[in-house]
Amino acid sequence: MSHSTDIQTLFKTLGLPCPPDSAHGIEVRTPIDGSPLARLAVSTDAQVGEAIARAQTRYLSWREVPAPKRGDLVRVFGEAVRRHKEPLGRLISLETGKIVQEGLGEVQEVVDICEFAVGLSRQLYGLSIASERAEHKLLETWHPLGVVGVISAFNFPMAVFAWNAALALVCGNTLVWKPSEKAPLSAVALSGLLLQTARAQGIEADGLAELLLGERGVGEALVSHAAVKLVSATGSTAMGRAVGVACAAQFKRSLLELGGNNAAIVCPSANLELVVRGVAFSAAGTAGQRCTSLRRLIVHRSVHAALVAALVRVFERLPVGDPLAVGTLVGPLIDERAFDAMQRALDAARQAGAQVHFGAREAVGGAAAFYVRPAIVELANQSGPMLQETFAPILYVVPYDDFDEAIAINNAVSHGLSSAVFTQDLREAEVFTSARGSDCGIANVNIGTSGAEIGGAFGGEKETGGGRESGSDAWKAYMRRATNTINYGNTLPLAQGIKFEI
Repeated sequence: MSHSTDIQTLFKTLGLPCPPDSAHGIEVRTPIDGSPLARLAVSTDAQVGEAIARAQTRYLSWREVPAPKRGDLVRVFGEAVRRHKEPLGRLISLETGKIVQEGLGEVQEVVDICEFAVGLSRQLYGLSIASERAEHKLLETWHPLGVVGVISAFNFPMAVFAWNAALALVCGNTLVWKPSEKAPLSAVALSGLLLQTARAQGIEADGLAELLLGERGVGEALVSHAAVKLVSATGSTAMGRAVGVACAAQFKRSLLELGGNNAAIVCPSANLELVVRGVAFSAAGTAGQRCTSLRRLIVHRSVHAALVAALVRVFERLPVGDPLAVGTLVGPLIDERAFDAMQRALDAARQAGAQVHFGAREAVGGAAAFYVRPAIVELANQSGPMLQETFAPILYVVPYDDFDEAIAINNAVSHGLSSAVFTQDLREAEVFTSARGSDCGIANVNIGTSGAEIGGAFGGEKETGGGRESGSDAWKAYMRRATNTINYGNTLPLAQGIKFEI
């Protein structure tokens, strides 16, 4: 069976119409072997405006639906996703090159955030605040925001939308989604399943979650539209900077989840067996194409040689190949552009005097596929390409002597997404997670930098954008806050004791 035929079978299994091919649309190719999967029509400027108008109209009625009822839609949607976990996971693997386990894991993440959002639909709590005035009540209340625009990246073509959609819907908002042009089929399937669920529940689906397909111009039209009240954008720092500036010009909110040049510190007391396992998944998983992928390893000089030798042995035998095959742990890079960026970074490291282990192209998948063996790069100090994020499986390793020096190395990059420390020393763990420790949004102890659970807010600082999605109180980004003062007396005392008699 060809991969394009496989796509048709998957959509049939989902009970959804397979998107028709368009002669002049986006060509979608699988990174597994570079073969075409589909060619999808691009949304025109008129269609972008019409989709946002439908979302705005639908918002006016959706905000009136009680939040627990909105949560019920998300609950049933999550159940539908769970039932179709296998075909959805396979679709992700076909379109992005993720190994089967990671594709299934991403679908499970959709289910998990739906479950979280269902509980949240009964917990959109405000505050009752003590008033300084007699016979007055001071309240904080939360209300739906409006149309939420979502721009997602190829590496998590379903989960990132679900993080936003599940919360936005229970908060009373509607959605307009522009997925990556590298992974639009996953978006067509997931949004189709959501709308199919809504119709089965007797809920008007038009405008609830609109889908836009295309490249940068479609995203720019979405961001600039006045009816869109929040733009949640996941992708590169360059993209996020443009989105942030465009949103600021209209005083609209932006929620930015951008790059990450993530580091882990390995202390003298660390359990090295644990370190090797944690590093291997964080650095090589998803072929290094997670925003939380481990890119920098800061190792105490006393364990540096032993750890590098152990990692080289593991990386040398990592199964690289077809992500659909049993036993594969590292699939392909998304495309040739990603491969070229990786090779440029490795060349720059060699010119800087680094010792480079692996990183070459593997003879898998044919001429149009780009498989690589994850690279380990030994440097004397943090410099050159190590200071920039390369979206590929490159692990830079540098030694350190003092723990405060290690923290300074961790923090001395422009991104601030994820970080970790491996230690059995309680003081080192506490310092790392304290205010003078890691400056990242995620700071882990004795686990790697990737694989976050949905219960915690996800996001980072500095050039990572500062946004937070998923768990904790991330829901507040999708609502507007109102402070209400209620006078239930017969007098009108003014705040701060001001006297204004007429």
